Amino acid sequence: MNLLDVVHTPHKHHKLVLAPSYVPGTFDSHAVDCPFVFSHEGKYWMTYVGWDGRGYQTGLASSGNLLDWTKEGLIIGRGPSGSVTEHNVAMTCILRDNDLFGSSELKHVKGQFVGTYHAYPNPGYEVGPGKIGLCFSEDLRTWDVHDPVLEPDPACGWESGGLYKSWLLESNGTYYLFYNAKNKTEGAWIEQTGFATSTDLLHWQRFPGNPVLPIGPEGAFDDHFASDPCVLRHEDTWVMFYFGLSYDGHARDGAAFSDDLQHWQKMDDILIDVGPEGSIDSRYAHKPGIITAGDTLYHFYCAVSPADPSQLGSIDHSEMRGIAVATS
Repeated sequence: MNLLDVVHTPHKHHKLVLAPSYVPGTFDSHAVDCPFVFSHEGKYWMTYVGWDGRGYQTGLASSGNLLDWTKEGLIIGRGPSGSVTEHNVAMTCILRDNDLFGSSELKHVKGQFVGTYHAYPNPGYEVGPGKIGLCFSEDLRTWDVHDPVLEPDPACGWESGGLYKSWLLESNGTYYLFYNAKNKTEGAWIEQTGFATSTDLLHWQRFPGNPVLPIGPEGAFDDHFASDPCVLRHEDTWVMFYFGLSYDGHARDGAAFSDDLQHWQKMDDILIDVGPEGSIDSRYAHKPGIITAGDTLYHFYCAVSPADPSQLGSIDHSEMRGIAVATS
C-alpha cells in the first residue's frame, strides 16, 4: 500500500465524540478544540483545549475504544495575574512515540512528560501575538508550566504577528518544535508552518529555511492558512498532517511528506473535507490529531458548524465547535 492510501480516512463518524459543556462557568463552556490523542496505561487519552469566552485552558478525556470519551476535567488552568498564562494556556502536544503505526505511547525526559503550549496576552478569542512554551508533568494531571521558549520574531516576517499551535518530536537526539504563525496582527493575515530545534529543550534555534510549509497557490485549499502541524513517521517517510484555510471560508485537513523534516511535498488530496449544510463540520473540518489502533488510522479533528440555539442553553456563541473523528 502506498503512503497516499495509508493516510486516507474516508469514513466519518457523524457525531461529535467530544462537545462543549455549554455550562456557564466551566472551562469548556463555549468550545472544545485541538485534539491530541495518545495511549497510556492501557487506555486512550485526549488532551483538548476548552474555551469559556475569556480564553483557552486545557482538559483531559479518556476512552477505551477511541469513539466513546469521558471528560476527566481541567489539567492546566490559568496562571496568576501578570503571568504569560493569565488569560490562556492551550497545551497541544506531549512528546510521544513518532511512529504512525506505533504504540502512541508518551516519552519521558528525565522522568517527566513534556508538553508544549501556546498562550495569548489578552482576554478574548486568540487576542494578541501568541507565544509558545513547554510544560512538564509526572502524572499527566499536574503540570509545571515554564516560561515561553519561542516568541514572535519581528525579523522573521512570516511569524511576526504571533505564534500558534505547536508539535514537539525528538529524532536522533534533536528536538523539533513545529509551529504555525501569522505574518501580521491585524487584517487578512496568512498562516504558515516552520520549526525550531534544540538538544536540551532550553535553547532553540529557528530553521533558516522557514516556513517549510508555506501557503498554496491561489485557489488551493490552503491558499490562506497552512497550519496546525501534526508530524509522525511511517517507515522512512515523515508525514505532516495539517489544515488549510481557503479564501472560500472553509478549513480542511491535508498532509505533506518529507524525508528529512526540512523539505516537504504536499499531497494533492484533501484528507478531511467539510460536510454538507446541517452537518457537524459544515464550516470547518480541521486541526488534526492522529492515532492508530491495529491497522486502523483514526483522524481526530475540530468540527465547526453554525450554532444550534436549542443546544447552547444560556451560552451566547455563534458556532458549535467540537471534536470529531474519521477512520481509514
